Amino acid sequence: MDTVFALASGRGRAGIAVVRLSGPAAFDAVEKLTDKPLPDVRYAAVREVKSLDRSFLIDEAMVLLFKGPHSFTGEDVAEIHLHGGPAIVEALFEQLQSLDGFRPADPGEFTRRAFEHGRMDLTAAEGIGDLVNAETRAQHQQALRQMRGALGEMYSRWREELIGSLAHLEADIDFPDEDLPEGVAGAIRPKIEKLRQEIEAHLADGGRGEKIREGLDVAIIGAPNVGKSSLLNYLAKRDVAIVSDQAGTTRDIVEVHLDLGGYPVTIADTAGIRDAEDLVEQEGVRRAVKRAEEADIIISMTADGSPNLAENLDLSAGNYIYYYLKNKVDLTDTGARSDGDREFEVSVKFDLGVEAFLKKLTEDVVSLLDVSGAPSLTRMRHRQALEECVASLYRFDTAPDPELAAEDVRLATRSLGRITGRVDVEDILDVVFGDFCIGK
Repeated sequence: MDTVFALASGRGRAGIAVVRLSGPAAFDAVEKLTDKPLPDVRYAAVREVKSLDRSFLIDEAMVLLFKGPHSFTGEDVAEIHLHGGPAIVEALFEQLQSLDGFRPADPGEFTRRAFEHGRMDLTAAEGIGDLVNAETRAQHQQALRQMRGALGEMYSRWREELIGSLAHLEADIDFPDEDLPEGVAGAIRPKIEKLRQEIEAHLADGGRGEKIREGLDVAIIGAPNVGKSSLLNYLAKRDVAIVSDQAGTTRDIVEVHLDLGGYPVTIADTAGIRDAEDLVEQEGVRRAVKRAEEADIIISMTADGSPNLAENLDLSAGNYIYYYLKNKVDLTDTGARSDGDREFEVSVKFDLGVEAFLKKLTEDVVSLLDVSGAPSLTRMRHRQALEECVASLYRFDTAPDPELAAEDVRLATRSLGRITGRVDVEDILDVVFGDFCIGK
């Protein structure tokens, strides 16, 4: 197997750059580069890192060694902590690449090797990827729980329960003449039904885990010139959308990504909805309606007596949170008011009533995506495998003979195993690790 190397810290100028090596020749490379005996495993040592021909000094660095299998990847791992100048890192890479059997690591290759050496299951590996990419507190906490095995342990427990049931079913089939308890299938049926209900409850989480990873989708809709772009700029605290008195200024969807109460939210300003003659604006209106239909949260804005367009859209099938904002109350004598729940009278221009709305929006986001309960599934591949598992368990319940019943339990077991990487995962490994950053 090749020995791979990569920059494990951030690219660009920095105080420290950490270069990680993993593979059978990792320790040999350190010895050749430092021209000194290796330090003890897990003890930091300062070494001069030189070119292989000793013609120049690369840097004075700190070296750490981790002996496999007790390392992150399960292989011999070396870390070289250098000063973070790009020229220093590049000089070290040139020396490493000249060694036989060395190559730069692919994205996610260190974590993939950890999985292949049994250091973690696939759900934990995915948790590491999410942890590296986390931008909000909720994403961080969810990824940390997954990396530490919260999902994997639950899925493994379900799989072990099914394996136990399958063993009894197969014994009943293979040894019909033995003195086995009567009605084996009937005895395990309540256990399988209970497990199926537990998996179904896990699936019926409203996509909470996936939304924490990707962010809640919020759509601002309304007629032209009601203040949608002004609200977006207010929430973003910067000018991301053009604000103009001219109707139809916004023709495409403008998005900002926000952190509300520690949770990720994507807020979209959409084109003003009206009967447009311009073909480009017509497309903008079509996209606005489509975005509203797909949103988790809809903010319908009106102003100056304009209609509440959300009432005229076919959004009845959507499972969303809805707010109604009456903007530009500074032009009336009523002042900013709200019912404290879903309807708010505001002036975005003069910052009247908007904070009350933002507080309610944040509370609803936190309530919808609460991470304090049981771990949520975080990926579509998890959901698909669990749905296949449930379908197999329903077939077991109506199987006409013991052989088919056992096969349905076996298929359910394999579906769970694919999530954690216990069976049939070669075809999905590239997908799982393809989005990782190089060096992890």
